[in-house]
Amino acid sequence: MHQKQPNIYLYVALAVIFLISCEKEVDNSFDNASIPSETTLSAIDLKQLLKEEDSLLEQGETGKIMDITGMDVVKTNPKKVFAHYMPWFQSKPIDGYWGKHWTMANKNPDSIDASGKREIASHFYPLIGPYSSIDPDLQEYHFLMMKLAGIDGVIFDWYGSRDFYDYQIIKEATESFMWRLEDLGLYFSVMYEDRTAVQAVELGFAPNKIEAAKQDFNYIKDTYFTSPRYMKWRNQPFLFVFGPHHIQEPEAWDEIFNIFTPENKPNYLSLWGTAANWVGENASGEFTWVDRTHLEAHDHYYWYYPQFNKMTVGSTYPGFINFSENGGWGLQHDWQIPHNNGDTFVETLNYTHHQDADFIQLLTWNDFGEGTMIEPTEEFGFMYLQLLQQYTGVPYTPEDLQTALELYQLRKVLSSSTTVAKSKTQKEYSNPVKYLDRAYLYMKKGQTKRAKLLLQAVRLFYGNKN
Repeated sequence: MHQKQPNIYLYVALAVIFLISCEKEVDNSFDNASIPSETTLSAIDLKQLLKEEDSLLEQGETGKIMDITGMDVVKTNPKKVFAHYMPWFQSKPIDGYWGKHWTMANKNPDSIDASGKREIASHFYPLIGPYSSIDPDLQEYHFLMMKLAGIDGVIFDWYGSRDFYDYQIIKEATESFMWRLEDLGLYFSVMYEDRTAVQAVELGFAPNKIEAAKQDFNYIKDTYFTSPRYMKWRNQPFLFVFGPHHIQEPEAWDEIFNIFTPENKPNYLSLWGTAANWVGENASGEFTWVDRTHLEAHDHYYWYYPQFNKMTVGSTYPGFINFSENGGWGLQHDWQIPHNNGDTFVETLNYTHHQDADFIQLLTWNDFGEGTMIEPTEEFGFMYLQLLQQYTGVPYTPEDLQTALELYQLRKVLSSSTTVAKSKTQKEYSNPVKYLDRAYLYMKKGQTKRAKLLLQAVRLFYGNKN
């Protein structure tokens, strides 16, 4: 689809509040430090683990145990990394229909092949299958994966504040992520598509494109800038524009930016090659995007833009293989950048001039239509996130990524069976979802081994739909 971008945030270290003394009152035989890296426990041990969790849950119900806000991740690489994120997917199980970014003009996800894959508008297939952006399980899975890979935040693709086309759905989906961002301690920003201002005028929502953009920026200022998780640099919020492609007069941006006070005027970043002539003094810098010239474009960007003492945004991507022509949307790009078994991602991630970038933008987390996704897929597995783990220097491993995946899968297994399930080895009924919530808590605490064991126990005793 479109080119988008990330942001830098001066992270204030998150305060960590651990589960306190009463949790230690229980004989916690399965604490993270005592669990071998490769662990398969017996059914008896796993049953004991669930009993421990029941005791901890009882203490929690009496108010003795505190939850943690945020997921504190130590990285040895100080470079901030932000993922460009598309919140525009709909699935029939969640939304009642398959959205256009899975179908384009001629694909039908209800058609399932012999391997169990649905027909979607992409050359690549999500490891969890096509999904809905508003699915809470999906949001938990995606953001846990990001934290485990050392990603600091997301840049949401954003199409304005008005209800036409699917823009209202995208806006509402974006806002549905907010509590999970806060819970895991991720930052966010938005990237504005200025063509929506022109469309708003054409459809009668605004008298002119300047007023339309003002309405959108007022919404951003009042709704997003007020969040404690909104990205800032030098105490000013970030705001991105993909372009501009339709508002290309500096005086127009001067008028639009009159809605901001000096205190909340954002660091405004536009697509490379646009700031000087089209945005003017309101531009704080520019960001790169995927280009047909590949590394030649990077060479030029890192040589040219730092000379003007503007903010520079490095970009890394796994490849570019657009599906639009195959999906019936017509030929939008007559070029490709192959993935080369991860080499393209490595060469852009480690590109020497990234040392000059203020932060790095991952292009993208999940644009399946353009084949730039780094989220786990059938074709690449965890490869891109594993490479990120090595780059960011987090203490996590691909095994931890697998644990996050298993948490998502078990949530789907249990939600598709009875909410209250009967244990295979016990007569009493209990709700196993509570154990999944505990596993999520352990993931947040960095106790990924205990989370893995807890999921093993849930799969053993509650995994069958009977």
